[in-house]
Amino acid sequence: MGGLKVVFDPSYEVDIGPHVFPTRKYRLVRDRLLAEGVITESDLVSPEPASDEELALAHTPEYLQKVEACRFTIAELMLLEIPFSPEVGAAARLCAGGSIATARLALERGVAAHLGGGFHHAFADHGEGFCVINDVAVAIRTLQHASEIRRAAVIDCDVHHGNGTAAIFAAEEATFTFSIHQEHNYPLVKPPSDLDVGLADGTGDEEYLARLAEHLPDELRRHAPDLAFYLAGADPYREDQLGGLGVTLEGLAERDAFVLGTLRELGVPAAIVLAGGYAWRPEDTVAIHCATVRAALAVA
Repeated sequence: MGGLKVVFDPSYEVDIGPHVFPTRKYRLVRDRLLAEGVITESDLVSPEPASDEELALAHTPEYLQKVEACRFTIAELMLLEIPFSPEVGAAARLCAGGSIATARLALERGVAAHLGGGFHHAFADHGEGFCVINDVAVAIRTLQHASEIRRAAVIDCDVHHGNGTAAIFAAEEATFTFSIHQEHNYPLVKPPSDLDVGLADGTGDEEYLARLAEHLPDELRRHAPDLAFYLAGADPYREDQLGGLGVTLEGLAERDAFVLGTLRELGVPAAIVLAGGYAWRPEDTVAIHCATVRAALAVA
């Protein structure tokens, strides 16, 4: 079945005041993709919020009660690093539902994209680093619980290590976690993924792509997942405020083509989430995310 379905909801954009995390990027990516004719309105899918039962597959009841009641200590808010509000909590729940929908569309169509998601610093019992709910973990667990998939892979190409995701799936052979990231960057403590590739500061296109090609195809063949989540972070970009790698716009486009092409070659459905992106020029972040969607359309 051809075409590309793109999951999005305007409620992803929440006013958190002056902040390095540009929640407006989701809308701006949607608008640019429509303006350029990459997608049409009929390609857009609006998700339902994840249910309490679905969220509880990846998060503790105590933590979900805090999120629901907006009852965080000052220390917990400092760890979260964004101002919390009912709107932020609702957006996180909706975004988790968006990743569930993206996963199911990927199983149906081979590839699907989510203009949101990738909140990989959220642990089972707390949030960190702008991440309230680990939407990818919720989606994988939801589909596993429903017996829609058995084995899953997480391909995390955000500049920051996927610490929450690694911790949530640490004891599970059925879910393979892979993170390629800047080693000397947030988070300080990095629970081990199944495979971590930590890169030196300033790593550029050639080494980044070589390290990805060295590890990813063989590991995917070995694990043989029924579904892969691709966290297509824009923040390995050399002009990112929160990153310290040297990857160019062209390098990121090659990364997307390589990851999605590898998954297509291996017959693994790909669910794409945007993850991080904090370029000094916000339009660069938007351009990177749009390029990821175009790469997805190319393999759809």
